[in-house]
Amino acid sequence: MNQYGLIGFPLGHSFSKIYFDKKFSEEGIVDSCFDLYPIEDISVIREFVEQNRIKGFSVTIPYKESIIEYLDTLDDTARVIGAVNSVKATFENNKLLLQGYNTDYIGFAESLKPLIKDTDRKRAMILGTGGASKAVDFALKDMGFDTLFVSRNRDKSIVYADLYKELMDSVSIIVNTTPLGTFPDVDSCPDIPYDILTSGNLVFDLVYNPAETLFIKRARAQGARYINGQRMLEIQADASWSIWTD
Repeated sequence: MNQYGLIGFPLGHSFSKIYFDKKFSEEGIVDSCFDLYPIEDISVIREFVEQNRIKGFSVTIPYKESIIEYLDTLDDTARVIGAVNSVKATFENNKLLLQGYNTDYIGFAESLKPLIKDTDRKRAMILGTGGASKAVDFALKDMGFDTLFVSRNRDKSIVYADLYKELMDSVSIIVNTTPLGTFPDVDSCPDIPYDILTSGNLVFDLVYNPAETLFIKRARAQGARYINGQRMLEIQADASWSIWTD
């Protein structure tokens, strides 16, 4: 049996196993399985993969950046982004080889492109500075957008208290890359001035569980366009599957 899975901690919110179980069933794939691996210490990753003979795995919060030091190679995109969400494991002369990739940017870009309007201002705001934010930044810049990072850490970005009206009016797309609002913490959301949002804004929440987060609800109430992370999950998962089985 070919073993695949998701590495991260915690993983109670993840739909990845549901997605791959459905994929395997629909495509008649009977020699593979996908499981969730909630690992509390990423430093054990090589031993864990070797012991469980895992052939490929996705990486989620909080390890998209910290896993890099335990990998043997990175593809060019992952190297430029500085974050990994997909790893292929192979054995060469009985030695484990872990190869890192980033398919988050593919999933984000392909799910966002159909929603962009010609009238959208070419500036986007990224909430959060973790591993997922780096892929989002890469994709947005590749699509011609200037980007602005916002977080709770002034050393890495501007902070939420700095979001005055003129600044908010200068952006069209606002992307939440933080875990705020993820099940079971459904009553939280990024602290932006939602009352300033209009139909000229598009909000993208990378969170997909729940399908409608508080971030999306509050933006929708102001007439903003919106999308959650479900389609991104599916696209990046399919891209990872292609890498693992190539």
